[in-house]
Amino acid sequence: MKEAILSQVYQHPLISKEDLARIIAAHKSITFRKGDSLYSRGQILNEYLILEEGLVRSFTHDFNGDEITIDFFGQHEVVIEVLSLFQRVPLQEEIQALSDGSGWVIDYDIFQELFHAIDGFSEWGRLWMTNKLFQFKQRSIDMITLSAKDRYLNILTTKPQIMQHVPLKQLASYLGITDTSLSRIRKDID
Repeated sequence: MKEAILSQVYQHPLISKEDLARIIAAHKSITFRKGDSLYSRGQILNEYLILEEGLVRSFTHDFNGDEITIDFFGQHEVVIEVLSLFQRVPLQEEIQALSDGSGWVIDYDIFQELFHAIDGFSEWGRLWMTNKLFQFKQRSIDMITLSAKDRYLNILTTKPQIMQHVPLKQLASYLGITDTSLSRIRKDID
């Protein structure tokens, strides 16, 4: 299973089979339980995680102390906070398991070694980072240009697995609305 998932995640034409085997071998297995804090605010991230199964969210607190969900991560996605990992600064958010799960982690120092030694891996990383930048930019635009109902419908199609594990309050904060508004939207759609 490890090889299949990581081969899918690290798919890039410039990564040879031998180099892919080196990258895969550098990952270690991890399991977690629902509610576990995978990475905590104030910690400097020293690894990133690729989910085999499970659901994870990142969140922070607003100026009133309310939890605001920043992102959800599902099966075969990279769970990372790039600012902490690459700029070596403390996390400004929490990363928490919303379900039992498992995955594969790679240590920062090993990642850096492979990233600089394998040209295809560095190209994969640049492409991955570019795609994430585009996704975050689109999310920012969607928060301004789409109605709450359209944002909800969008997440139903892009990340349907979250409906099984995410409390309404967390989903509402991700969508930038109150849980009462989300309940009303869900009632109108059903």
